[in-house]
Amino acid sequence: MHTDSDFFSRRRRLLCGTLAASVLPASLVPAAASAAAGTWPQKPLRLIVGFPPGSSPDMLARAVAEPLGQALGQPVIVDNKVGAAGSIGVASVARATDGYTIGLTGNGPLTTAKALTPSTPYDVARDLRPISLVATSPFVLAGSMAMPATDLRGFLDFAKAQGDKLSYGSIGPGSGSHLAMELLKTHTGIRAVHVPFPGFPQVATALMGKQIDLSFMIPSIAVPQAKNGRLRLYGVSTAAAFPGSGDVPPIQSALDRQGFDVASWNAVFGPVNLPAPLAERLSQEIARILQTNEVKQRLLEQGWLAAGSAPGVLAHKIAEDTAMWGGVIRLTGARAE
Repeated sequence: MHTDSDFFSRRRRLLCGTLAASVLPASLVPAAASAAAGTWPQKPLRLIVGFPPGSSPDMLARAVAEPLGQALGQPVIVDNKVGAAGSIGVASVARATDGYTIGLTGNGPLTTAKALTPSTPYDVARDLRPISLVATSPFVLAGSMAMPATDLRGFLDFAKAQGDKLSYGSIGPGSGSHLAMELLKTHTGIRAVHVPFPGFPQVATALMGKQIDLSFMIPSIAVPQAKNGRLRLYGVSTAAAFPGSGDVPPIQSALDRQGFDVASWNAVFGPVNLPAPLAERLSQEIARILQTNEVKQRLLEQGWLAAGSAPGVLAHKIAEDTAMWGGVIRLTGARAE
């Protein structure tokens, strides 16, 4: 008999193997491609973002684009191609053949899009080349001021005792804020009812108005409201504490089961036909940029921890999260609207 664990293991091995094939070391790439990396780029690069101006992916892209252009000797132009929860932008990158198009996206289009929307017009392992993680951030578990619990353990005890009387908001079916809560429910026995909203500002308004009880929110919205006494913060979704949320503890610290470690992240990627030496060079330059104090502080003020990674590390992260969220999606029957 095959268990869910068996499925996840097989799925993870398959994805890791397929993605790894797209991030071969430069020593295994033809010499002509390696030589070309020394003279590239000879014209501006286009950095496609599948989210609107002012969104987190857009702000992260603009934080990286200017210094990356300076490092490469050619401008990096941010191009917003919005729609389908970021998937339109990713599909545009997947179709690119000019060698000068890359993309930046949140994790959803790289990990859950296909499971939520089977008609998604690209296959991550087949059509894309991972380049680098850019930034990571936890979700913050926030509660309305009507919630009597004031700490994490008190919240868990209270929420379990309420059955389905509590409600939680998210930014839509299949979103990270939705799936993170569904994962927490499997770890704790909480049965809060899902209420979708168009975005985090609307979720925050409903929480502060005591129309809903809970939500996994982004720190940049939740933390300031908590400091103003308008929300309670119970925990962060990552296994490690987050410096941008003060002394709010990791939710995992109060759970009996291990494995609750959820982060939102953004990454840079290219089409699969982008030569590996170019991906390696971009990865190295992005990592250097993200380690500068100026950029790290700029991202932290926006609620993000600067990351930077080798292409293979990003490939593994994509495969790991695809397997984990695939299980949650199957369990909940979530679908994109």
